[in-house]
Amino acid sequence: MDHSESSSPVLVGRRIRDLRVKLGLKQQDLASTDISASYISLIESGKRAPSDAVLGTLARKLGCSPDHLRTGRDDHALEDARLKLSFAEMALRNGDNGEALQSFGELLAKPALLDAPMRLRARIGQATALEKLDRIEAAIPVLEELAKDPSLAAGSDEWCRVSVALSRCYRNKGDVSLSIEIGERALATLDALGLDVTMDHIQVGSTLIGSYLMRGDLTRAHLLADKLIAAAEEHGGRSGRGAVYWNAGMVALSRRQLPEALALTERALALMADDDNLRHIAMLKMNVAWLELQSEHADPVRARDLLEDAGQTLAELGSAVEQARCEICLVDANTRLGRWDEAADHAHRALGLLSSGPRVEAVGARVRLAEIHLLRGETDTGLQALHAATRQLRHFAPSYETAQEWRHIGDVWKRQGRTKEALNAYEQALHASGMPATYDPARAVSPQHQS
Repeated sequence: MDHSESSSPVLVGRRIRDLRVKLGLKQQDLASTDISASYISLIESGKRAPSDAVLGTLARKLGCSPDHLRTGRDDHALEDARLKLSFAEMALRNGDNGEALQSFGELLAKPALLDAPMRLRARIGQATALEKLDRIEAAIPVLEELAKDPSLAAGSDEWCRVSVALSRCYRNKGDVSLSIEIGERALATLDALGLDVTMDHIQVGSTLIGSYLMRGDLTRAHLLADKLIAAAEEHGGRSGRGAVYWNAGMVALSRRQLPEALALTERALALMADDDNLRHIAMLKMNVAWLELQSEHADPVRARDLLEDAGQTLAELGSAVEQARCEICLVDANTRLGRWDEAADHAHRALGLLSSGPRVEAVGARVRLAEIHLLRGETDTGLQALHAATRQLRHFAPSYETAQEWRHIGDVWKRQGRTKEALNAYEQALHASGMPATYDPARAVSPQHQS
């Protein structure tokens, strides 16, 4: 039975009558100056649908909630479900994603116990838990269904969360074009509402910047970052401003402006240092550390300390992919410090975290492991690992990320004096970045026209 059927006048009237009889009351006992006994009789027979005000008055006299009379949901069961929902959301905030997912699933398995706002919260929580557990293929259908839900008002906080999550999931799954389409559509919807720039604009825009970067559309990413920085400084809180500076730092990095990228990301970390989202702070520390390692005067000790601090938080609150990225950065920090054994341990941990499915990050871990073998003088093992990373990378679609990994592989081959392998990797990097090979004019010359 759906909720429209359970709220029919006949069933509402029957619930009122049954509860009145159970309490030993007469129709006259429910009557008041505004509600006659004859009107109560019409309600109980299903011939009149009570207004919300009348339903509220009758509920008070019957010792229950208006929702119970309207839907038949048990008040105690509803309160238990509300409490369980709050605990599930708390588990999600604390990084207990598996426990949260189980609780949301149990709640949604008994939809009759939930009112409409609770069902919406549980469905959004379920999608969030799935995404955090890196079960993106399972999260996307839930988010798609939510995005089509007519009760999700455009511009609401829930609508924004769903739009951002759906765009982010498609991006992480590799469908960058659809991710951008969703993000741009969400921004257009917010603009069409005629609102001033809000935190919703900033959240959607920040996600869209990340998708532009992944597609290699640096101009759009840069323009949107500049626009969001101005809006965040005027309208955003510290957390919102931090998110914008975080993305602006990534844009600067993509434009090879390393000092600016580090400065912007450091500012983002300072703005978000007091935020209660410990996972975001850990991710920012990881970004600052990575940028530190790329800078001209790198401080690998500082980078390692930031990464170890971030890693402790991500082990509790982060996804497997986020933890793996931190481990990969620790490979770089320890390699720079000459701590090759520790670097190799971190590379193996990253590969273990990424074992559930194909990820470009796994290629990065394998290339670094190959480098460590080569640094140790284990040439055959190192070259075998590099060949394995090359074969694995061929299975991924061209993207900005794969272009970076091809460049890394090419650099390692070049350092080994393997010109043929290096040239092939560099060509793959150019192809992945969207730069086609130039036309060979010799192909246009026919034999009879040659002198």
